[in-house]
Amino acid sequence: MTQPPAVPLPYDRAAIVAQLGSEWETHLTAAYRWMIFARTLDSRMLALQRQGRIGFYGPATGQEAVSVAAGLVARSEDWIFPGLREQLVALIRGHSLSVYLDHLFANDQDPARGRQMPCHPTAREVHYVSMSSVIGTQISQAVGAAYAMKHRHDPAVSFAFFGDGATSSNDFHAGLNFAGTMALPVLFCCTNNQWAISVPVEHQSRVAQLADKAAAYGMPGHRIDGTDFVAAFAALRDAAGRVRSGAGPEMLEFLLFRMTPHSSSDDPKRYQAADWMARAEANDPVRRLEALLDQLGVQDAASRAEVARMAEAQVKEATEKAEAVRPPVPDSMTEDVFAPLPSPTRGGG
Repeated sequence: MTQPPAVPLPYDRAAIVAQLGSEWETHLTAAYRWMIFARTLDSRMLALQRQGRIGFYGPATGQEAVSVAAGLVARSEDWIFPGLREQLVALIRGHSLSVYLDHLFANDQDPARGRQMPCHPTAREVHYVSMSSVIGTQISQAVGAAYAMKHRHDPAVSFAFFGDGATSSNDFHAGLNFAGTMALPVLFCCTNNQWAISVPVEHQSRVAQLADKAAAYGMPGHRIDGTDFVAAFAALRDAAGRVRSGAGPEMLEFLLFRMTPHSSSDDPKRYQAADWMARAEANDPVRRLEALLDQLGVQDAASRAEVARMAEAQVKEATEKAEAVRPPVPDSMTEDVFAPLPSPTRGGG
């Protein structure tokens, strides 16, 4: 059974916090609010799926530090190409929680009118492209967008998120090769949660760390402790700055733990070691950020309880509102599909 690499990874946390200067308290407290919100949302949506009230959900518990950091680092002109667990990035960038829940319930206010895979929203207003259940395709899409950015001289970065399993996909190799050859403004972000559904990462690749693969395509690759918000924020901020300046693409491998099933259709007890969750909880990104806030004297028990209360209230209100909306009417199946709408087929045989 797989034995995960040792985390936390070594780095100078004090130096990074010092680099944040007067902004450190704002970043850390904002990150904590979003991480608690994300965990609250995951818990509620998994419960609703188990009750048959939504169809499918891919939780991001254990990966919040990376998503929050990306949401705070990326600029409004940047584009986000998610893997499976980056919904939080869209919400941080301004996508409406109500619209997102309309999508999960596939109700009549869902922008896709129930015709898209649950948990695969599109948020054009915040430059967030729909994720795909086909592994790795978003990598090529992100590279294509980055090619357009360079051609148009747009000061933007294309963020491509993918899991460890996607580094075995054709799109990973083709995408990184094209991006490296053309020196495109794309930041490849591998969220290595150590499982490609049920396949452990050591069965996916023989390299010591997935970031090593970047060198084959002429770009820097760095492994980052993805359970630590400070490390993730600093890595994303610095790498995005270099990519934006014209230095070419980079790859960041965020080592972290998947703390839930792969999705609401998965039972990880069938393949994970009995002590997996204990190891994951020892590197819980929320607990690690809480410890840092305590150390810095920023947060007390009362403020922490208020953050949790507000997250619960926000998710509850939005859930109740979305669930009260009726399902799409049958006639909506052909809306926005044909122009003009064809006549019904007559006759038969």
